[in-house]
Amino acid sequence: MKRPRHQDVSAGQPKGKGAPDARELRKQAGDWLKQRRADAGLSQADLAMRLKLKYYTFISQVENGFSRVPTELMGAWAEELGVEQRVFARHLLMYYEPELHRLLFRAENK
Repeated sequence: MKRPRHQDVSAGQPKGKGAPDARELRKQAGDWLKQRRADAGLSQADLAMRLKLKYYTFISQVENGFSRVPTELMGAWAEELGVEQRVFARHLLMYYEPELHRLLFRAENK
């Protein structure tokens, strides 16, 4: 049985050659985070200590696109980096969940 268009799981923006993949988007987010950290005058170890992370290497993993800032820690990261929490979360959402970002904020971007 054919699905109605609104239920088609393959509907949406196709990934063309020009569309960055999830890893590349995470790397772009990491570059942005690295710049915010540098602007705050913090090393990776400093930020990890302030966030009470066991290993500073997690900061490196995030900045290099191998991991993401966990949602439950976004507020703390924002505070330590001197970025308004709402702005921080919205900006990362653009990289981590681009389709959700588009759905939530497309009217504002027109």
